[in-house]
Amino acid sequence: MAALWRLARHLRARRRVVGLVGPLAMVTVVGMWAVTIILGWAIVYWPHMPEAFAFAPGSGLSQEPELLDSVYLSLVMVATLGLGDIVPAEGWLRVVSPLEAVIGFVLLTATVSWVLEIYPTLTRRRVLAIRLALLYRSDPSMQQLDCAAGASLLASLATEVVRVRIDFTQYAEAYYFHDGEDHSSLAATIGYATHLAQRGQAARRADVRLMAALLAGALEDLATILDQRFLHTDGTPAEVFAAYAADHGRHESADDNVGARR
Repeated sequence: MAALWRLARHLRARRRVVGLVGPLAMVTVVGMWAVTIILGWAIVYWPHMPEAFAFAPGSGLSQEPELLDSVYLSLVMVATLGLGDIVPAEGWLRVVSPLEAVIGFVLLTATVSWVLEIYPTLTRRRVLAIRLALLYRSDPSMQQLDCAAGASLLASLATEVVRVRIDFTQYAEAYYFHDGEDHSSLAATIGYATHLAQRGQAARRADVRLMAALLAGALEDLATILDQRFLHTDGTPAEVFAAYAADHGRHESADDNVGARR
């Protein structure tokens, strides 16, 4: 997935093309899993083909190259089709070959689970990005932030940042999904969260300062994960977020250039 992402960025593909990198990479990974399983089991069958297998009368399969029959049998088994035109005749093969069908079922289950888990992750990231974009448009003043509502706002932002940080830890592949428009791109809007944290730390109310410090800590943790896993800048959180924006084709800073006003 990282290789496809870098290739798309190196070729400076359009955003529509870059947006396909994540789904295409997932399909590629699943395809590689399937091909590895099919070829691996075909290698198991190949040395014992055809003498250790029984062929359906008139199928003509025993006249095909042994490798082709082995790949065909492996494909049928992993797809759990159970056609019965080639069946193992030796005892140990009759015990072992159904395991491939089990692996095929596990592969299907894992693929469906992966798809169902990755898209809620992307939704949480885009919700945070859109919320930051809307906040940037309203741009609350210091007086509006220095109150109980401001402390609640900073606390909720810190919670969402922590969730995104956990998502990047558990589902690293989510990084390679393009977020679409600038206002829904966390890469373009995360800098404003840093700006809000800095503003909150200068507030008079202790609860606002505490929640701002919490948000700053969450942002620092997020920057650490992004840098360790994807960017490798060894820079400050602001530098990591700038690199994150650049890697996603955005231009972001801590105070402005947020996509909501482009």
